[in-house]
Amino acid sequence: MDDVERPDAPDRDTLLQMFEIQSRIKLCDERFRTMLMSGQIQLIYYSPRGQECISAGWGVHLRQDDYVVTIYRGLHDHLAKGVPLRELWAEFLGRATGTCKGKGGPMHITHPASGLMVTTGIVGAGIPIANGFGLAAQLNGTDQVTVVNFGDGASNIGAFHEGMNLAAVWKLPVVFVCQNNLYGEHTPMSMSTGVDYISERAAAYGMPGVTVDGNDPVATWRVMGDAVARARSGGGPTLVEARTYRFWGHLMGDAMEYMPKDERKAAMAADPVVLYRAWLINNGHATEAQLAEMEEVLTAAIDDAVEFAMNSPQPDASELYTDVFGDNNDAMLQGVSR
Repeated sequence: MDDVERPDAPDRDTLLQMFEIQSRIKLCDERFRTMLMSGQIQLIYYSPRGQECISAGWGVHLRQDDYVVTIYRGLHDHLAKGVPLRELWAEFLGRATGTCKGKGGPMHITHPASGLMVTTGIVGAGIPIANGFGLAAQLNGTDQVTVVNFGDGASNIGAFHEGMNLAAVWKLPVVFVCQNNLYGEHTPMSMSTGVDYISERAAAYGMPGVTVDGNDPVATWRVMGDAVARARSGGGPTLVEARTYRFWGHLMGDAMEYMPKDERKAAMAADPVVLYRAWLINNGHATEAQLAEMEEVLTAAIDDAVEFAMNSPQPDASELYTDVFGDNNDAMLQGVSR
């Protein structure tokens, strides 16, 4: 790794920025789940609760012009990269004012202005796409970094191995972040993966691999900082395995019968956002009043975003024929009808 001087611990502003990101994710998720359970909204929803520290850990290291690629369980990554709340909520609810005019929905959030380039609904599909962004930055001579997020299940598919190999050969400025929540859909990692740590696979491709406690904000910040700095300085890619736990099932409505009750109960009792909040206060980085005020501001912003989204129109039918490839839509439609 290239020698890049940086502090061993975040300063106070960075610590509070990480708390702000984590809290925004937590509060947004709670609002989505509350509205879904009360019947106010209907959508496919994949909760990221429990994984907030990972996104905050890389989020504070990235610039606006850096790139992020994520998957359908991506709310935390969207928010960490700075996708505006109003447009994000509108897209989740399928409204015309959303980031993709309401046509992408939760599984396809895209907002290039903030650097959130792709949310893919296909497991592992973001990895080769991230390499494309990394190659573009390399060819353009910029020092932009791409962070690609995926789960432990994605590390077992071909795109992961091909993407890792290519990134290492070309020394692409890509940080591979495996958010290992220990379950691939409904299957425990121990039943689908032959190694104990996903990071062990990095050695086969000649890149650094590191496993970090993804529920420890400071440790995650440090590891992500090293990986981002390495990529930005031309040192090439890193595989970061951030171990965490998914509080809720694969998607909203999942009975979670495959998750041991005691295991899940213990994980939720050690909620990383709650523990980090207490740590900030106990170590003199913030007062209860300061953090409560931050949470009130975030809640008000989410209230505004929900109201904006709920009052926004549905996409017009004419949008079916825009943002698609084809020289002649009428001819295309005639071909479909035959």
